[in-house]
Amino acid sequence: MRTLLNIIWLVLSGFWLAIGYVLAGIICCILIITIPFGIASFRIAAFALWPFGNTVVRRRDAGAGSSLGNVIWVIVAGWWLALGHLFTGIALCITIIGIPFGIANFKLIPVSLLPLGREIVPTGGDRRGFEVE
Repeated sequence: MRTLLNIIWLVLSGFWLAIGYVLAGIICCILIITIPFGIASFRIAAFALWPFGNTVVRRRDAGAGSSLGNVIWVIVAGWWLALGHLFTGIALCITIIGIPFGIANFKLIPVSLLPLGREIVPTGGDRRGFEVE
């Protein structure tokens, strides 16, 4: 079932979301000082392509740099990305068929709001060294 949902998600919205996050990642990597944000954008793009069967967890080894970077990210990009996923998720949940895709959008909110110090792992996989959110 996850595979079918991922394929439908990929065709309807995942591909376009991933392209947007990849373009943002490329721009961030061109501007040398924002490379950590570019890497985070690439990580979010991979999650946006295939969200079903994956989850976001907090990395225990993330330090103060991740926290500082997340504050900058929230101010510059995180809040509007999270709002976009929230409104899209609410709109998708209006129909019964759209509920799984709305939930997938809600799963993208934590990583789009605070991407640094987060890891995307398979659901039910080995999570040693991670805290589940």
